[in-house]
Amino acid sequence: MKRALVTGGSGQIGAAISRQLAQERLHVIVHAHRNRATAEKVADEVIGAGGSASVACFDISDAQATQRALAQILEDGPIQVLVNNAGIYDDAPMAGMRADQWSHVIAVSLGGFFNVTQPLLLPMIGTRWGRVITISSVSALLGNRGQTNYAAAKAGLHGASKSLALEVASRGVTVNVVALGFIESRMIEQGCKPEKIGALVPMKRAGTPQEVAYLVGFLASEKADYISGQVIGLNGGMA
Repeated sequence: MKRALVTGGSGQIGAAISRQLAQERLHVIVHAHRNRATAEKVADEVIGAGGSASVACFDISDAQATQRALAQILEDGPIQVLVNNAGIYDDAPMAGMRADQWSHVIAVSLGGFFNVTQPLLLPMIGTRWGRVITISSVSALLGNRGQTNYAAAKAGLHGASKSLALEVASRGVTVNVVALGFIESRMIEQGCKPEKIGALVPMKRAGTPQEVAYLVGFLASEKADYISGQVIGLNGGMA
């Protein structure tokens, strides 16, 4: 059975992705940083539905902690599907943004990508088949007021993914990015009124975590063998 690691798997989008990958007959490692109980609940749901899952907890912005955690995970075999979903936001206009707001968002979203992906690559390449799928944002493509740190981190993921795709293309490993628009979540419910979404999104609604999971599940499958180095928008038609 192939194994998948979903960082940020305890969140709403990560949980949907974890459940979908389990339906695709992968063993799913649900990652969390502080929310171990939530990750365990997701894993229990997967197991209860007949799937296979386990939990891993570590801070992806801490290189040494991540290396230790991944070394333990790799003792059971390679990870062949990696979903880099974990990320944070800490919004502020750049003129008033603190240095730690900038560095922390970069450290988690972009530094975390390196800390998690790099140690898994050689074992993945050794199997001659793998998937690296990274969750990004429309903010990286269009920009967004108050999100220079977040947009910079996510845009960096696009460049890193395109370069990595070239490096591993001949080894049976694909690397792609899914750039999300408005996706239903507690944050969207609290911060975005329906009329704002209606004004910005041609489809006049937010997407769902399950719609994200369907796309990730496809990219993780053998049906997507010839798709690599792509930034795929999932945004309801936002230009």
